[in-house]
Amino acid sequence: MKKIKLYSLIVLVALGMVSCDDYLDTEPISQIASNGFYKNTAEVEAGLMSMYDGFQSYDKSNDIFGPDILPREFALTEMRSDNTKSKNSEGEWAQFQDMNVDVSNGTVSNYWLVNYNNIYRANVVMANLSAVSDESVRAQFEAEAKFGRALCHFNMVRAYGDVPIVDKIVDPEDNTTNIRQPSNEVYDFIIQDLTEAIAVLPTRSNIAEGRATKGAAQTLLGKVYLTIGNYSDAKIQLEAVMGDNDYSIIDNYNDVFYKELNDEIIFAIQYLDDDVEDSQDFSYEMTYLGQASGLNYPTDDLMAAVDPADGRYNTLFYFEISSGSSGGYECGKFRPITAANSEFAGNDWIVLRYADVLLMYVEAVMAGNSSTNDAAALEAFKEVRGRAGFDVSAITEVTKQMLLDERRIELAFENHRLYDLIRFGEAESVMAAFAATDEADFEFNATKLLLPIPQRERNLNPDLTQNPGY
Repeated sequence: MKKIKLYSLIVLVALGMVSCDDYLDTEPISQIASNGFYKNTAEVEAGLMSMYDGFQSYDKSNDIFGPDILPREFALTEMRSDNTKSKNSEGEWAQFQDMNVDVSNGTVSNYWLVNYNNIYRANVVMANLSAVSDESVRAQFEAEAKFGRALCHFNMVRAYGDVPIVDKIVDPEDNTTNIRQPSNEVYDFIIQDLTEAIAVLPTRSNIAEGRATKGAAQTLLGKVYLTIGNYSDAKIQLEAVMGDNDYSIIDNYNDVFYKELNDEIIFAIQYLDDDVEDSQDFSYEMTYLGQASGLNYPTDDLMAAVDPADGRYNTLFYFEISSGSSGGYECGKFRPITAANSEFAGNDWIVLRYADVLLMYVEAVMAGNSSTNDAAALEAFKEVRGRAGFDVSAITEVTKQMLLDERRIELAFENHRLYDLIRFGEAESVMAAFAATDEADFEFNATKLLLPIPQRERNLNPDLTQNPGY
């Protein structure tokens, strides 16, 4: 397996674009007009690396957008579920845990901005493929760009509902493509992009680590099919990943998060320790570290749902006492692994991993029913639960509730919980019950399962309609 970090490839591509003689007299890439760039394979690949680099913007503030752009994807997902909360329930962050997000919320606006910026980067690559001379390389670049474009549209449609489909470079004055399209059409577009990508993308063993693979596209497509209730096609895609020797459950749950690029990782956004350009600070936000405003801390409800004998418990939760803090439990999955400045952490963000594939496979086999005793589904479920240290020999049936509970614990803090509840048809009942607890204490409104269309975008384009309830 090629264990080449993606950032290494970015450096190599960049260095390959200039000679030794003109290295000190090179115009910054950010200042080169696109019509003067993308003249050869190396430059198109640099554009593709820009798309991957853009993925880092979901959960870090020290990026090209500046310190005020804080998409914080976990706030839109985990903090809008019964899984996590903020430390002090203040400001815009409290809006997420109370599921009462304002149309001018900066995080919601910036999540829209970052996703469409990454879609733009993917479209730039596809618009300049003619500069790539080798047909197979050209096809691979296109497939990688389609994977990225599909991932971003999937982020958008689940968060906001009907959203614009952007399949080309859009002129700033062109509002005709900035009209919300029905969700089913957005999903059709995503499926087409991923299907075409799967036909071309290499396996993990045949591409630099961190780039899109056939397995990553198949996993994402399986999740898309589950989201729209197409269980049979989801099962086909997930079975294909389960038959891929590049991926497997690793023995130690903690190692999934602290031994990066392991065999369980299907697609991850990579970061570097103590690097101003390529570090992240979500690890910093999820820990006390003497700060007054921490984010994505476990709710009491989540902690009560996890048996302390569960082998995942000590990875999920970390008890921290530090300067300026009275102590308490925080997220343990993404504690900074850097030895220097924890605000510049190098923990990768896992987007897709094999345990999720196994549990989605059970869901596909269950096909909307209340339970399954299918032998292959039972084996997949046992593989995940058995790693946590439980005796699984007596399990002869997996119920919908068992599966939902297992997903909550196995994938906690990884941005799955809210969308799992919606997909399983349990979001309204679960979140209404959680809202009524003393810990949450807010009035639940089912229309708030979708985020508002950012007011900033509607100011720019009055043709963008607003979601109900906002």
